[in-house]
Amino acid sequence: MSILEWQQLSPADAAATLYRRVAELSSAQQRAVLASLLDETKLAARLERVADGPLRGVPVLVKDLFDLAGFPTFAGSTFLPEVRPTPDRDGAFVAHVHATGAACVGKTHLHEFAYGITGENSHYGDCEHPRFPGRISGGSSSGSAAAVAAGIVPLALGSDTGGSVRVPSAFCGVFGFRLQPHHAWIADGVPLSPSCDTAGWFTGTADDMKRVHAALIGASTTMGRAPRGVFLPGENVDADVAAVCRAAAERLGCVDDIACVSELVQGFSTAPTTYSTIVASEGWTYHAPWFDTYASRYDPNVRIRLEQARQLSPEVIATARTQQRAIREVWAAFFQLYDFLAMPATPAGAFTKAECTLANRQRLLALGSPASVGGLPVLTIPLALPSGLTTGLQIIVRTPDSPVVQWALDQGA
Repeated sequence: MSILEWQQLSPADAAATLYRRVAELSSAQQRAVLASLLDETKLAARLERVADGPLRGVPVLVKDLFDLAGFPTFAGSTFLPEVRPTPDRDGAFVAHVHATGAACVGKTHLHEFAYGITGENSHYGDCEHPRFPGRISGGSSSGSAAAVAAGIVPLALGSDTGGSVRVPSAFCGVFGFRLQPHHAWIADGVPLSPSCDTAGWFTGTADDMKRVHAALIGASTTMGRAPRGVFLPGENVDADVAAVCRAAAERLGCVDDIACVSELVQGFSTAPTTYSTIVASEGWTYHAPWFDTYASRYDPNVRIRLEQARQLSPEVIATARTQQRAIREVWAAFFQLYDFLAMPATPAGAFTKAECTLANRQRLLALGSPASVGGLPVLTIPLALPSGLTTGLQIIVRTPDSPVVQWALDQGA
């Protein structure tokens, strides 16, 4: 159902529809997707009380690292409310969404503390692909992407540090958009790495993404000409992904600038290690005050990453900061010539549990880290693979209100 179709339902019918679709999930998937949800009567009442606005009456689920008044924020853990008070008011992102007339009615699970890209969670269960049980949804915004893909809601809020909107968008076959670091909507969420954290959201269709983008960001700036873009194939990408992404990029009119691609490949070569170092350093800074007390209650993989992060030397961190500046200079030079860069969002379709290896995590970060280190907005457009799975095309732009976003959605890439 589209946003317009949801808006045509009465509050009671919308609440019943949402609950019916939740019931279609297995009990394990319900637990893995949903952190909390208003009961049906309260949900209908919440939809009745919404403000006037372009998204009036749209039910929304919120990634559980953004504050929603009256709901504890766990960020995929079992203990965060013990060290961070339950919020008595909405966070900035949720408040802005409410101002558009939408109603945030519950929260979704994530890879613990957003420190992972697969959507696995040892506390609440791994979030599976809604249409391919046994395959992951991708993360860290796993529950939000899965909820939209399953038709539970037409809009869900997420965050993206190294691909946490882009990867689940691609794996689950939905549209995703991430903003930029230091935006007000991410500033009061539970952080992973403030230098790279961004707010974002998911929709099921291009039209819904256009509608939400206009409602949240406002009218795009005008360009007066067709946008100019380049396709970066990426490395270590499966052949079927490479083929569909290149075809989509060609439909968007991407030019074949071999020299530019070569410069980008060289310029982005340090992005994965730069990203990993910055995120680890800043992640440790946030968790250090309570880590030793709660270490046994972390997901084992997240705990190991934080234990490694505390060992980073100042020299290694300083080198990463220098590399970050260099990568941002590469991006600045690129945007002097072009309006967008297109590249695969994932190297393959949704992984099985057994395929959630360090090697595949590195393949994902190789594609996600250039835009993350660059601090850039990204639209992710889902693309069907011959297998029936999906991947996605990243459309990386300079600013959230870039006219490329609405234009790319119009092209039906």
